[in-house]
Amino acid sequence: MTELGPSTWPPAPIRTERLVLHESGARDRAAFIELFASPEVGTYIGGARSRDEVERAVPEVPGRRPGLFVVDLDGAMIGMITLDRRDAERPGHVRPDGGEAELGYMFLPRAWGRGYAAEACAAALDWFGGAFPGEPVVLCTQTANDRAMRLAAKLGFTEVERFEEYGAEQWFGVWSADPAGHDGARTSAAG
Repeated sequence: MTELGPSTWPPAPIRTERLVLHESGARDRAAFIELFASPEVGTYIGGARSRDEVERAVPEVPGRRPGLFVVDLDGAMIGMITLDRRDAERPGHVRPDGGEAELGYMFLPRAWGRGYAAEACAAALDWFGGAFPGEPVVLCTQTANDRAMRLAAKLGFTEVERFEEYGAEQWFGVWSADPAGHDGARTSAAG
């Protein structure tokens, strides 16, 4: 993983209509463990890990790094969003040299189906568009993941290609903020 790039990190907490995106803290550790040990969450990302393995691996302050936002609802973590540089060795790129910012997200199953992922991802994309004007963001998901495919469309990602990776067909798309500050991810999120 390559650093996101020159920007102030962490940014001030990002508030949307219902959520707060912020840097992780020690109080988020239990939710990180729940995310990585959840069979439902692991369905399209290589499977869940055992709870014991995750508890040993997750540090006291998990996820404290540039590009990782904890998503809080009413003061409790319900998910996370990442913006990382896509590894140049992986398939799927929109720039010849690779290294595009890639949007990733994971939410606890109890938060699914309520629009939280769309709201939080739109806010993270708005932040990214302001911090890195004109730079594209990519997203890769299994075509079998209907929810992720619908979210990509809702956020304004457009398909670039499909390819086989990790034993499954992958959908690869791109999002770009326009220079005037209007992007494809406008929802009720406010930054």
